[in-house]
Amino acid sequence: MGSLRSSTSAAVESVDAEAACGLLASEQYGYVDVRMWEDFEKGHVAGARNVPYYLSVTPHGKERNPDFVDQVAALHSKEDRFLVGCRSGVRSRLATADLAAAVSPLVNG
Repeated sequence: MGSLRSSTSAAVESVDAEAACGLLASEQYGYVDVRMWEDFEKGHVAGARNVPYYLSVTPHGKERNPDFVDQVAALHSKEDRFLVGCRSGVRSRLATADLAAAVSPLVNG
């Protein structure tokens, strides 16, 4: 599970489920669940907002959500602290990397 603290330079830290529960209990963090909506509907963390990282998964491949970063930005400002989670941690790591890249300044060489 990734924790994204957005600021001028994104600070990302990985936390386990126990630490995530503590952060959520502090009421200083939001929670973005990046599973597909079908999985989210089966059960989710109280107060979680669902923004799927993948729109579909088929035997032919995975279709990423092209609006993922914009959809998260519509829910959270760059100053917000929030956790990014999924079932196994794979999608949340990919999603957190995309979000961190979106808030980091571009460097041209």
